[in-house]
Amino acid sequence: MIKDPFQRLNLDREVLSVSQLNNRARLLLEDVFASIWVEGEISNLAKPASGHIYFTLKDSQAQVRCALFRQSAARVRQALRDGLAVKVRGKVSLFEGRGDYQLILDTVEPAGDGALRLAFEALKEKLGAEGLFAAERKRALPAHPKRIGIVSSPSGAVIRDIVSVFRRRAPQVELCLIPTAVQGREASAQIVRALRLADRQGFDALILARGGGSLEDLWSFNEEAVARAIDACATPIVSAVGHETDVSIADFVADVRAPTPSAAAELLAPDASELVQRLNSLQRRLQLYIRGRLAREHMRLDGLRRRLRHPGERLRQQAQRLDDLEMRLQRAVERRLNERHERLARLHTRLTGQHPERALQLLRQRLASLAERLPRAMREGLKARRLQLHSQVQTLNAVSPLATLGRGYSILLDDRGRAIRRAADTQPGQRLKARLGEGELDVRVEDNHVQPATLSLLD
Repeated sequence: MIKDPFQRLNLDREVLSVSQLNNRARLLLEDVFASIWVEGEISNLAKPASGHIYFTLKDSQAQVRCALFRQSAARVRQALRDGLAVKVRGKVSLFEGRGDYQLILDTVEPAGDGALRLAFEALKEKLGAEGLFAAERKRALPAHPKRIGIVSSPSGAVIRDIVSVFRRRAPQVELCLIPTAVQGREASAQIVRALRLADRQGFDALILARGGGSLEDLWSFNEEAVARAIDACATPIVSAVGHETDVSIADFVADVRAPTPSAAAELLAPDASELVQRLNSLQRRLQLYIRGRLAREHMRLDGLRRRLRHPGERLRQQAQRLDDLEMRLQRAVERRLNERHERLARLHTRLTGQHPERALQLLRQRLASLAERLPRAMREGLKARRLQLHSQVQTLNAVSPLATLGRGYSILLDDRGRAIRRAADTQPGQRLKARLGEGELDVRVEDNHVQPATLSLLD
């Protein structure tokens, strides 16, 4: 890292890499232009998904790239767009990767006409969302007005142009001026009062007019109070504010927008000569229509006269038609009866196939078959059980101690019926029972050969 960005290169021709050069240039620019304000117009606006904003700030002779990172962009309340005049604050830097000279911004503010344009767009969006510009809210202009109110300044060429048009085209129309200021601080409040007053006068239509000017000069017609006053009027309003290229909020809210005050007058002033020509044209069209209608009615009358027939012929036709209907009805009844008979036969066949007697017969057959199988199954079962019992008896005899006794062995039991397995379990003179293969014996132990025998001689 270079501590001093102003440090000159060594006299022995120090060679820098491109990265070192861009790094020193960035440090130098950021140190000299740490925080500056620049004014210009936005172009090439880009808003990628990262949330950063990139655009070019330009004037009539030069341009510079600008970067507004996401954290700073979140603080900008205006809607940025191409062509917007702004004042920006930031530091001059250099994007080392490409060597691009740029401004890193932290603040963006509208400049001059840009602030008014932003306010215009914001109010336009707000009122549009509320439906004040909707077509269904627009009222139609009267075709033949008798009294028209003009809300405008009493001085200037606007009122003279409107009066001139009405004198030329419709001198019979009564004009009434509701004077108001059309520029300045008090203009908005005066326009609102004039519109409310004119709406109560029972005019057939109103003209809200002003000559051309800058955006600041026309700003009274971009105020929300004026827009809502126009919307609240029950009288149809023609807005004629500025020249053809000028557009105001009043134009959007009014029922009809005229490009100039003279054009507004022409919209409401019916031309007398045109009315006469139209009346003559309508008269000719009416005559032609009446002649054509009479000719068509004559032709229709002739046709009806030719179609008119004697009542007897009509009765014969009706009788023939009645006979035809009778035969058709008879055929329909026969066809319907045949269909019903066929359906009844099919249902009878199905019913016969599902009669309970058939099911009972099948069940009887099955019962007889089971009755024949049951004794056979019982005999076979008993036979299998006998064979199994005989096999188990043989197995039991093979392991039974009684079989051992049958081969000449015996079992000695004490007085409690316990088997004697060791000589030490007996006492000399003890009475035992010997169980043989056939019968039992009572025996006495003379000597168990475990301890000396001491038998009583009297026993």
